[in-house]
Amino acid sequence: MLEIESPTSLCFRTNTTCNALLRELQKIWVDIGESDTEKDRMLMELEKECLEIYRRKVDEAANSKAQLHQLVVSSEAEIASLMAALGVLNMRSPIKAEKGLKSLKEKLALVTPLLEDLRLQKDERMKQFVDIKAQIEKMSGEICGYGDQLKQTMIGSLTLDEQDLTLRKLNEYQTHLRSLQKEKSDRLNKVLDYVNEVHTLCGVLGVDFGQTVSEVHPSLHRTNHEQSTNISDSTLDGLQHMIQKLKTERRVRFQKLKDVVGSLFELWNLMDTPEEERSKFARVSYVVRSSESDITEPNILSTETIEQVSAEVDRFNKLKSSRLKELVMKRRSELENLCRLAHIDPDTSTSLEKSTALIDSGLVDPSELLANIESQINRIKDEAQSRKEIIDRIDRWLSACEEENWLEEYNQDENRYSAGRGGHVNLKHAEQARITVNKIPSMVDNLIKKTLLWEDETQKSFLYDGVRLVSILEDYKLTRKQQEEEKKRYRDQKKMQDLILNRRESIYGSKPSPRRSNSVKRSNGYNGNVSMPPTPRRNSAGTTNTDIMTPRSYSGHRQNGYFKEMRRLPTAPLNFVAIPKEDSVSTYTSVCGSEPDSPLHN
Repeated sequence: MLEIESPTSLCFRTNTTCNALLRELQKIWVDIGESDTEKDRMLMELEKECLEIYRRKVDEAANSKAQLHQLVVSSEAEIASLMAALGVLNMRSPIKAEKGLKSLKEKLALVTPLLEDLRLQKDERMKQFVDIKAQIEKMSGEICGYGDQLKQTMIGSLTLDEQDLTLRKLNEYQTHLRSLQKEKSDRLNKVLDYVNEVHTLCGVLGVDFGQTVSEVHPSLHRTNHEQSTNISDSTLDGLQHMIQKLKTERRVRFQKLKDVVGSLFELWNLMDTPEEERSKFARVSYVVRSSESDITEPNILSTETIEQVSAEVDRFNKLKSSRLKELVMKRRSELENLCRLAHIDPDTSTSLEKSTALIDSGLVDPSELLANIESQINRIKDEAQSRKEIIDRIDRWLSACEEENWLEEYNQDENRYSAGRGGHVNLKHAEQARITVNKIPSMVDNLIKKTLLWEDETQKSFLYDGVRLVSILEDYKLTRKQQEEEKKRYRDQKKMQDLILNRRESIYGSKPSPRRSNSVKRSNGYNGNVSMPPTPRRNSAGTTNTDIMTPRSYSGHRQNGYFKEMRRLPTAPLNFVAIPKEDSVSTYTSVCGSEPDSPLHN
């Protein structure tokens, strides 16, 4: 390792070297023969040159010192500036920390690493600021629109200041960036929602989606991914305006299609169009029952669909005029059938004969006549629904009357107790029929109460085939009461007849001849003896001459042609005089034994 010489030894060695060289120079001058004057001149020049060299070196050293000092000072100033710009407040200068140091190079050596480190930190911080600012500018341009004055205002408020690169400032930039990112995300979601809604509306209306959104901004329907979706206020406003325009168009088309489909439904129902033909337009049939917001099927409101339905309506309108008369006749027949089932008199103003005459004469529009019949059908349906419970009770009453008729015929059968085929079934049927017949009076009373209640509620009479039902039931009760009294008188007369026969047997000792009894002529149900009971006549159907009128009997006497069925409820007794005594007793037991006031009643 070389030993560093001290300044004193270096100066002594330099002087020695200079003296040796001077002596050698003087020797050379002696050999040359230089004069003393020349020697003095040359020594003066040599001394002057040495002084100039020393002075130049001193100046260079002084300049070097000044530069080093300036470099140290500027470095310290730059360190202070960088520390202030970066916001480093807890760091001391290394020169101040080392108080014993005096060399400028040592000072420079201390500050240089710190300066380099601070410069690197500044560069990194600058890159962060530049990157964030670039993102802010880009997002601001996307949000406000490129070239917008508002964008310039927002960017101007974020001018980068190199003297303020603190973390606080960086956080402000990052916070602003995050707020822009959130706003961009919100705007992008809103744009996507608007675009999806436009897509749905375009699908329903059958409109070109790409062309529609391109009118707002080309980036909304881009084919490449280089151009980002525009989310500026103008784009949002344009999409809102486009959505409102499409909704208005949807509302107009929906109402138009709804009206057309409604007309088509009326024509279908009017002309009884089969389901196979209706199924062709099943796709649009639900429009009548739906609201505007529920319509989402693609192309359901397209102009082509509306034109197709309109064309079908036009086709049916051409067919309607030729089939109206046929439809009027058919609806009138349906009306009469409903009236027949509900036992209601139809309106005679629209009868088949009158309707045909009015249509042929041209005095009435067939459509108006058909609408009138349709309203009558609806009214009859509503009234039939309100009459249903009473009609059901009438049917049960008539069924009980039929059971009573069957029981009367069964009791007149002389072979009903034979062991023939089906005899036990008829016996069981007869028992059930007797139970049903006993319920008839209460059924009639309940039916009258129900009918009167209905009349109070509806403020009109309950007509059954044109006759007030209460009148029918009252007549039925009166006639039934009269026949019950007639039965009672007959039973009393039968007892008297049996008593007379027994007396004759005791007097004459023999029974009267059946042939003689049967040979007596009868008139109006009575034989020649005024004390004998009346003998009812039997018709070919096995019914008696004394009848109770039911609603079917009333309807059978009417001239409207609806109900021709005659119904008779037989209750008169059999002619016991015309049969042997033994059989008459058994028959009388079967017929009258179930009566409460019968002598044979248990």
